[in-house]
Amino acid sequence: MIAFRSVLYLVGMLLNAMAAAMVIPMVAELFVYKTLGWEEFLFGFFLTGALGSLLAMANRSPGRIELKVREAFLMTALCWIITPLFAALPIYWSDLNLTYLDSWFEAVSAITTTGSTIIPDLGKTSKGVLLWRSILQWLGGTGIILMALIILPTLRIGGMQLFRSEFSDKSEKILPRVSQISSAITTIYVFFTVACFFALFVAGMQPFDALCHAMTTVSTGGLSTKNASLAFYDSLSIEIITIFFMVMGSLTFVLFIRLWHGNASALLKDSQVRAYLGILFWFIVIVFFWTWSFLGMSASKALRESIFSVVSMSTSAGFTTIDYTLWGSFPCVLLLLVSIVGGCTGSTAGGVKVFRLQVLVKVTQSHLRQLRRPHGVYIPIYQGQKIPESVASSVLTFTTLYLFTAFCLTSLLTLFDLGMMDAFSASIAALSNTGPGVTKLVGPTGSLSVLDNGAKLLLMFGMTLGRLELLTIFVLLMPSFWRS
Repeated sequence: MIAFRSVLYLVGMLLNAMAAAMVIPMVAELFVYKTLGWEEFLFGFFLTGALGSLLAMANRSPGRIELKVREAFLMTALCWIITPLFAALPIYWSDLNLTYLDSWFEAVSAITTTGSTIIPDLGKTSKGVLLWRSILQWLGGTGIILMALIILPTLRIGGMQLFRSEFSDKSEKILPRVSQISSAITTIYVFFTVACFFALFVAGMQPFDALCHAMTTVSTGGLSTKNASLAFYDSLSIEIITIFFMVMGSLTFVLFIRLWHGNASALLKDSQVRAYLGILFWFIVIVFFWTWSFLGMSASKALRESIFSVVSMSTSAGFTTIDYTLWGSFPCVLLLLVSIVGGCTGSTAGGVKVFRLQVLVKVTQSHLRQLRRPHGVYIPIYQGQKIPESVASSVLTFTTLYLFTAFCLTSLLTLFDLGMMDAFSASIAALSNTGPGVTKLVGPTGSLSVLDNGAKLLLMFGMTLGRLELLTIFVLLMPSFWRS
């Protein structure tokens, strides 16, 4: 039987943490900017904190909380579904005059680090709301890393069981060493954020903008304080800093822990990191030659825009410095492909993930060799380990489900007057948590506020599915999950 009390207790504690986070923009509005914007955060703090405390106290039990597999599935899903409902409250009560659905969309986009926005004019948005969006992305990025390194390997989601290491327990109980893992990852995450903040500040950003962009860069979320995103600054130094920290956020954080403990070659020896950097390199080269040869850009301009656009889309950050939809179909298809691939596992990046692509390639190679020599024995190897059939099957299931879900979302979005390419681009942007798509409507200069409410709900569902690696949600729909 599912231990609902343990799950609800943890959800209550998470809501208390969300309420505590609301204090930051409230204090900023009240004492720094001295506006009335603090009131919506005060109301949100009391409502969220009251419900969180009620859940925690009502379901508190003596002794240590132990989650097994089913409880972990349920808790993970509920955390990412419930928290945006309350994170939307300060946005809804602000002077933006958004509907609750639009405010909810904004919160889901922020927490899942997707980075799509429905706010029509960021220049007229209060500092508190802008800061709150950035905090949500930063917190979401932390949760994503911990989920990928702690929960998913135990739940065997999408082949993640291959990443069980000294950081993951091999019993059915979920992670007795959560505190050690959490503290190590949080320390590195905070270090990157602080370093990014100071670098952006030195490069010319105002302190407030540097803080917000530091949080949304390291989390590869991509929400900006400017309508034009980073194109507003037109600064090479800011773009270089952003590129560096976007890439850092899209690498496996376990490797940074090993690097911290003296394993200097951890990053360079990792097969996934090498493959990811290789993918970035070749996509940048192809997009560079296209923009230079066919669009008539100068070599320096083409290289600058190609590097930034490819890195931003592959890391699922979604920052923009140019309207790449004007480049033509070919580079847009490449940017769409690189957003589907995404970053590395155990990072804040979205997408299918590079390691799954590697597993698919290895398994396919072995199968083709087997067809050529039926009596031979060909074992797919990943980083010196034999790839178990369970991992190969899990990766294939995840990839198939990703593509099938993208097809279904695309089909459903066309019911709300979206063209096929707009619907497909929006579906991939949601599932990969990229934010901007590659068409005019959903691209860097498009506005999602014009979409029908039904389309917004579908995209919110897609963002949540993509962030939770699809299977975490779909397994809850199986009747057998709820049986004792």
